[in-house]
Amino acid sequence: MEAVHTQGIWFAQSLQQRTMDHQKLWLIITQLGDPKAAFLLVFPLTYFISKRTGIAVLWVAAISEWLNLVFKWMLFGERPFWWIGESHLFDNNLPKVQQFPSTCETGPGSPSGHAMVTAAAWWVMVSSLGSFLYVRTRSVALSAVPYLLYVGMLVAVGLSRIFILAHFPHQVIAGSVSGFILGIILSGRVPQGRSLLFISIALLLGTVGLYTGLQWLGLKLSWSILLAKKWCSRPDWIRMETAPFSALIRDCGTLLGLGLAQCWRPCGWPLPRASRALSLAVSSMGLYHINRLPLPPQPLGLFYGCFLLKHFLVPQLVMMLVPGLIYLFTPKSKQ
Repeated sequence: MEAVHTQGIWFAQSLQQRTMDHQKLWLIITQLGDPKAAFLLVFPLTYFISKRTGIAVLWVAAISEWLNLVFKWMLFGERPFWWIGESHLFDNNLPKVQQFPSTCETGPGSPSGHAMVTAAAWWVMVSSLGSFLYVRTRSVALSAVPYLLYVGMLVAVGLSRIFILAHFPHQVIAGSVSGFILGIILSGRVPQGRSLLFISIALLLGTVGLYTGLQWLGLKLSWSILLAKKWCSRPDWIRMETAPFSALIRDCGTLLGLGLAQCWRPCGWPLPRASRALSLAVSSMGLYHINRLPLPPQPLGLFYGCFLLKHFLVPQLVMMLVPGLIYLFTPKSKQ
């Protein structure tokens, strides 16, 4: 792997040198590819267009991120920003690269979570849109447009992750391919109601069991956090929400919220188009402020508890609270 990593570093250097003038664009793209964007942006957008598709997006995003965590724990992938220093291969010829605020993620690097979750969650939306366009127009060319945009999005997200030194090229490719496969497999297998509650609990217990088992075997799973803190250019760029266990908490909280929302209101609220557009706008504002809520970094138990509650509220806000209030205060048409 040494040769693969080395070539990846030189590719990142070349990419930075050639496109440094567009660094703001790269940073925006990497934020759009962040797994939390699937929960906070793609989910509400698709839900108020098609409830079935929106729920599938949230389900696929949560499961693909959980699997990404498991793969990372098993594969122990390096990240470019710390491998440059740890390998000691560049002591006499340091690559001319720089880090960014989104660079210093604390989990292992393989496969790329941004690429994997984006490929899985966006596939649900793109395949649904492509099918809709084909049914309405019977035009293969027009229905192929969403798929072309999907490929372009994956390439852009992958390059952005390489640009900021968060991943090697092979990690991005592995994430994109595995996410694409998961999107196809999971999109048609969305459980309903109470089963989601049991799945969430099973994911939490299963991951804790895996973590304990690997620790018992002598594998130190905090190694990536230590390396990230050691080689990150600025300590304030280290964020708790990028820790591997944070991803698990986000997924479990989201699935708990989704399961309860489906139990309380299985068919959702019957809203006309104008009310759905208003619900999308209000929900987006609510999610924006929820995402900006500061969380206490210590003690860890309090941080993870608040982090779980924060993402538990996402499906509750989008599926129950906002549509319910708008339905309550919207005049009903007389039959």
